[in-house]
Amino acid sequence: MIFFDSYAIIEIINGNPNYLKYNEEDFLTNTLNLSEVVYALLKQFDEQEVDEIINQFNFIFIEITDEIAIESSKFRYKNRSKSLSYADCISYIMSVKMGIKFLTGDKEFENLKDVEFVK
Repeated sequence: MIFFDSYAIIEIINGNPNYLKYNEEDFLTNTLNLSEVVYALLKQFDEQEVDEIINQFNFIFIEITDEIAIESSKFRYKNRSKSLSYADCISYIMSVKMGIKFLTGDKEFENLKDVEFVK
């Protein structure tokens, strides 16, 4: 199992060959990441096309608990010198709590523990 950051999902949708090996997996993620993905796709496609693209993939959504919300805010504060969004911090902390790798190409996560960094 691997946790898919919105960056990774967008790269898969855009056909980045470095993400090919993840293409057939279920996208274990959260609804914040889905929101970021849809927003990014709306910059390229109309709403109907975005819906069709999203429906091609199997998403498994993990609930954001109060514990995750609090811990991710602390993580973001400790790393305030980096450009980290709440969605990124929540997703990373979720993956850490689940004991699985966090798949991303976001440079801010490149050297963090339990990150599978793919550009």
